Amino acid sequence: MTKKLLFASLLCLPAFIFPTFAQQILKLDSISKKQNNIFINTDTVAVPSIYENPLLMGQNYIYKLRLDSIVKTVPLPYNEYVQQYIDIYAKRKDMFGKMMGLSNYYFPIFEKALKDFEIPQEIKYLTIVESQMNPHAISRVGATGIWQFMFGTGKAYGLKMDNFVDERKDPIQASYAAAQYFRDAYEELGDWLLAIAAYNCGKGNVNRAMIKANSRDFWEIRQFLPKETRNYVPAFIAAAYVMNYAKHHQINAQACNMFLKTDTVQTSRFVSLSSLAQALNVDETSLFALNPSYKKKIVNGTEEEPKRIIMPKLRDIDYANVYEVLYNTDLDINMQVVQAGTDDVRDLRKKAVKPFSSNTVVYHKVSAGQTLTAVANKYGVEVQDLRVWNGLKSKIILPGQRLKVFAKNRVQLKAPVSYSSYKVKTGDTLSEIAEKFNGATVQSIRRDNKLSKAGLQAGMVLKISKG
Repeated sequence: MTKKLLFASLLCLPAFIFPTFAQQILKLDSISKKQNNIFINTDTVAVPSIYENPLLMGQNYIYKLRLDSIVKTVPLPYNEYVQQYIDIYAKRKDMFGKMMGLSNYYFPIFEKALKDFEIPQEIKYLTIVESQMNPHAISRVGATGIWQFMFGTGKAYGLKMDNFVDERKDPIQASYAAAQYFRDAYEELGDWLLAIAAYNCGKGNVNRAMIKANSRDFWEIRQFLPKETRNYVPAFIAAAYVMNYAKHHQINAQACNMFLKTDTVQTSRFVSLSSLAQALNVDETSLFALNPSYKKKIVNGTEEEPKRIIMPKLRDIDYANVYEVLYNTDLDINMQVVQAGTDDVRDLRKKAVKPFSSNTVVYHKVSAGQTLTAVANKYGVEVQDLRVWNGLKSKIILPGQRLKVFAKNRVQLKAPVSYSSYKVKTGDTLSEIAEKFNGATVQSIRRDNKLSKAGLQAGMVLKISKG
């Protein structure tokens, strides 16, 4: 009789524990929402925290069976950590409804890039965890774009960042860079979940965790990874689940606000997207959304480097007006391309701010029709700096006005060297090596050293091209 009473008491116990746990999850899931903004959380690198107590979570085999049905190449195991993220994401009905709508435009782009590099199609769901498919998402440390590339990693994988363009925000270019990263990570680590973890915290951190755990299994090395990465992989699995089983959680796809049928042209001229939108008789915002990487809404194409423009599917009545903008319109702007500096907050903190010496100050007299942006481009400085130096409360300047400019010091360039040598150290990766050398990329290192795979051995001497 005593045993029966004890058993009955134990059965009742979860009824008292679970509500408390559910309230904790609900609190963690509460996020601020901005009206008319489909990108709810701009700092998308920060994966939501979860309350870790596996004893309170029972195995739900319906979820396991559903995840098994999704699996193609990347394993999507079911466990208590995944379940907690499913609980969080399934409540975000509005967000996932919008993700399903946006996927109609973005997923074909991701899928083509992943297919070209023989990467599993399931990897596309990472963009939900990374950025909620927002090309303008920027994390608290500077990771940018749909695939959230840091400046150094993006540069190492061939993405261009200058005063006209940030290709980390280009869904096509960034998708190919991400696919190449995953190819390298998988060749080095040999496991897709480890490659996904490396995308969040770097291949070096994953290698060190593998050594500590003496294992190549993500769930065994998980405790030795950074906290955010421990949650990153379960969040990815949960996102894949919700996108495939949304209707089971009363989540309905919302209308996509992107043009699903488009045309693409290459231009070797500077083209105003605003003028092109007017020629197409479409809203500027819609055209900017198709071409999010152009900072100034100016496509800076040249004969040496033509640039892509994506526009809504052309109608017969559009061709004449579009042709006029593409080929017969000249823009009165400074066409000088200035390479962007790092926006990695961690690197910027390390750099000491050096005061300008008095002999670097010049004064610029504003001419008629000149804008603050034009002045900034002329001297290779930022608009915000001009405003600070001159105490300007807006971007409006007047003809005849004198502006103080701290012009950059010119440095005498050394004679170019064709190659440098680098001796590989334990734990080095191609992307980390590429970041150490100006002008080097993962592709150029692999090409110059005839490397068929991304894996490196300590002691190898690599030749690094500087240009």
